[in-house]
Amino acid sequence: MKITLLSDSHSYMDEQVLKLCAGSDEIWHAGDIGSPRVCDELAKVAKVRAVFGNIDDPSLRREWPEVLAFEIENYKVWMTHIGGYPGRYHRGIKEKLREFKPDLYICGHSHILKVMPDKDLGLLHMNPGAIGKQGLHQIRTLLRFKIEKGKLSNLEVVELERWPKN
Repeated sequence: MKITLLSDSHSYMDEQVLKLCAGSDEIWHAGDIGSPRVCDELAKVAKVRAVFGNIDDPSLRREWPEVLAFEIENYKVWMTHIGGYPGRYHRGIKEKLREFKPDLYICGHSHILKVMPDKDLGLLHMNPGAIGKQGLHQIRTLLRFKIEKGKLSNLEVVELERWPKN
Protein backbone atom coordinates (compact mmCIF):
# COMPACT_ATOMS: atom_id res chain seq x y z
CA MET A 1 0.00 0.00 0.00
CA LYS A 2 1.63 3.25 -1.16
CA ILE A 3 0.69 6.27 0.95
CA THR A 4 1.17 10.00 0.45
CA LEU A 5 0.77 12.00 3.67
CA LEU A 6 0.21 15.75 3.64
CA SER A 7 -1.26 18.45 5.83
CA ASP A 8 -2.07 22.12 6.09
CA SER A 9 -3.00 22.79 2.47
CA HIS A 10 -5.03 25.86 3.53
CA SER A 11 -7.14 25.65 0.33
CA TYR A 12 -4.07 25.36 -1.90
CA MET A 13 -3.48 22.47 -4.28
CA ASP A 14 -1.37 22.51 -7.43
CA GLU A 15 -0.46 20.15 -10.26
CA GLN A 16 3.00 19.55 -8.81
CA VAL A 17 1.52 18.07 -5.62
CA LEU A 18 -1.06 16.05 -7.56
CA LYS A 19 1.72 14.58 -9.69
CA LEU A 20 3.65 13.64 -6.54
CA CYS A 21 0.53 11.85 -5.28
CA ALA A 22 0.16 9.87 -8.51
CA GLY A 23 0.84 6.20 -7.97
CA SER A 24 -0.38 6.31 -4.37
CA ASP A 25 -3.01 3.86 -3.26
CA GLU A 26 -4.19 6.34 -0.63
CA ILE A 27 -3.61 9.99 0.22
CA TRP A 28 -3.90 11.00 3.86
CA HIS A 29 -4.54 14.65 4.80
CA ALA A 30 -3.84 15.60 8.43
CA GLY A 31 -6.11 18.65 8.57
CA ASP A 32 -6.39 22.35 7.73
CA ILE A 33 -7.79 21.34 4.36
CA GLY A 34 -9.29 24.80 3.80
CA SER A 35 -11.56 24.02 0.86
CA PRO A 36 -13.53 20.94 -0.26
CA ARG A 37 -11.83 21.40 -3.65
CA VAL A 38 -8.54 20.17 -2.14
CA CYS A 39 -9.86 16.72 -1.27
CA ASP A 40 -11.92 16.62 -4.47
CA GLU A 41 -8.71 17.09 -6.49
CA LEU A 42 -6.84 14.52 -4.39
CA ALA A 43 -9.70 12.02 -4.81
CA LYS A 44 -9.13 12.10 -8.58
CA VAL A 45 -5.68 10.60 -7.89
CA ALA A 46 -6.34 8.08 -5.09
CA LYS A 47 -8.57 7.23 -2.13
CA VAL A 48 -8.47 10.05 0.45
CA ARG A 49 -8.55 9.76 4.23
CA ALA A 50 -8.60 13.06 6.10
CA VAL A 51 -9.29 14.79 9.39
CA PHE A 52 -10.47 18.35 9.80
CA GLY A 53 -8.22 21.04 11.24
CA ASN A 54 -8.73 24.21 13.23
CA ILE A 55 -9.21 26.42 10.13
CA ASP A 56 -11.74 24.10 8.49
CA ASP A 57 -15.32 25.37 8.26
CA PRO A 58 -18.47 23.47 9.30
CA SER A 59 -18.91 21.86 5.86
CA LEU A 60 -15.47 20.21 6.11
CA ARG A 61 -16.11 19.28 9.74
CA ARG A 62 -19.26 17.45 8.64
CA GLU A 63 -17.39 15.60 5.89
CA TRP A 64 -14.23 14.63 7.81
CA PRO A 65 -13.75 13.53 11.45
CA GLU A 66 -11.54 15.17 14.08
CA VAL A 67 -9.81 11.84 14.74
CA LEU A 68 -9.34 8.94 12.37
CA ALA A 69 -8.31 5.59 13.88
CA PHE A 70 -7.99 2.66 11.51
CA GLU A 71 -5.99 -0.40 10.58
CA ILE A 72 -4.44 -0.98 7.17
CA GLU A 73 -2.25 -3.95 6.18
CA ASN A 74 -2.15 -5.06 9.86
CA TYR A 75 -0.80 -1.62 10.84
CA LYS A 76 -2.73 0.63 13.24
CA VAL A 77 -2.93 4.36 12.45
CA TRP A 78 -4.28 7.22 14.58
CA MET A 79 -4.56 10.66 12.93
CA THR A 80 -5.70 14.07 14.15
CA HIS A 81 -4.77 17.65 13.30
CA ILE A 82 -3.67 19.12 16.64
CA GLY A 83 -1.94 16.58 18.83
CA GLY A 84 1.65 17.48 19.61
CA TYR A 85 4.52 15.04 19.46
CA PRO A 86 6.40 12.65 21.74
CA GLY A 87 7.35 14.44 24.93
CA ARG A 88 4.93 17.30 24.15
CA TYR A 89 1.49 15.82 23.49
CA HIS A 90 -1.57 18.05 23.78
CA ARG A 91 -3.89 17.39 26.70
CA GLY A 92 -5.59 14.01 26.50
CA ILE A 93 -3.73 12.74 23.41
CA LYS A 94 -1.30 10.44 25.21
CA GLU A 95 -4.16 8.70 26.99
CA LYS A 96 -6.00 8.16 23.70
CA LEU A 97 -2.83 6.76 22.12
CA ARG A 98 -2.34 4.40 25.08
CA GLU A 99 -5.91 3.17 24.59
CA PHE A 100 -5.78 2.64 20.80
CA LYS A 101 -2.13 1.47 20.71
CA PRO A 102 -1.32 2.66 17.16
CA ASP A 103 1.83 1.78 15.28
CA LEU A 104 1.69 5.21 13.62
CA TYR A 105 0.47 8.48 15.12
CA ILE A 106 -0.05 11.38 12.67
CA CYS A 107 -0.81 15.03 13.26
CA GLY A 108 -0.38 18.30 11.41
CA HIS A 109 -0.88 21.90 12.59
CA SER A 110 2.70 22.99 13.34
CA HIS A 111 3.81 23.28 9.66
CA ILE A 112 7.01 21.57 10.88
CA LEU A 113 7.93 18.21 9.37
CA LYS A 114 8.79 15.67 12.07
CA VAL A 115 9.26 11.92 12.05
CA MET A 116 10.23 10.49 15.40
CA PRO A 117 9.66 7.43 17.54
CA ASP A 118 7.88 7.42 20.88
CA LYS A 119 9.66 4.61 22.66
CA ASP A 120 7.37 4.90 25.69
CA LEU A 121 4.23 4.26 23.60
CA GLY A 122 5.93 2.05 21.01
CA LEU A 123 4.81 4.09 18.01
CA LEU A 124 6.16 6.22 15.19
CA HIS A 125 5.05 9.87 15.06
CA MET A 126 4.75 11.71 11.74
CA ASN A 127 3.90 15.31 10.94
CA PRO A 128 4.25 15.95 7.20
CA GLY A 129 4.72 19.70 7.62
CA ALA A 130 2.66 21.96 5.35
CA ILE A 131 1.85 21.60 1.66
CA GLY A 132 0.03 24.94 1.39
CA LYS A 133 1.42 28.42 1.00
CA GLN A 134 0.15 30.03 4.21
CA GLY A 135 2.28 30.15 7.33
CA LEU A 136 5.87 30.80 8.29
CA HIS A 137 7.35 27.75 6.56
CA GLN A 138 9.63 28.39 3.60
CA ILE A 139 9.58 24.85 2.22
CA ARG A 140 6.39 22.91 1.48
CA THR A 141 6.69 19.25 2.48
CA LEU A 142 4.93 15.91 2.28
CA LEU A 143 5.81 12.32 3.11
CA ARG A 144 5.52 9.16 1.03
CA PHE A 145 5.89 5.60 2.32
CA LYS A 146 4.65 2.04 2.03
CA ILE A 147 2.74 -0.03 4.53
CA GLU A 148 2.79 -3.77 3.94
CA LYS A 149 2.22 -6.73 6.25
CA GLY A 150 2.39 -4.67 9.43
CA LYS A 151 5.53 -2.74 8.44
CA LEU A 152 6.19 0.81 7.28
CA SER A 153 9.00 1.17 4.74
CA ASN A 154 10.42 3.34 1.95
CA LEU A 155 9.85 6.59 3.85
CA GLU A 156 10.57 9.57 1.61
CA VAL A 157 10.53 13.29 2.45
CA VAL A 158 9.52 15.50 -0.48
CA GLU A 159 10.37 19.21 -0.33
CA LEU A 160 8.92 21.89 -2.62
CA GLU A 161 9.54 25.62 -2.77
CA ARG A 162 6.89 27.61 -0.94
CA TRP A 163 6.30 29.74 -4.02
CA PRO A 164 8.31 31.13 -6.89
CA LYS A 165 10.28 34.19 -5.86
CA ASN A 166 9.41 37.29 -7.87
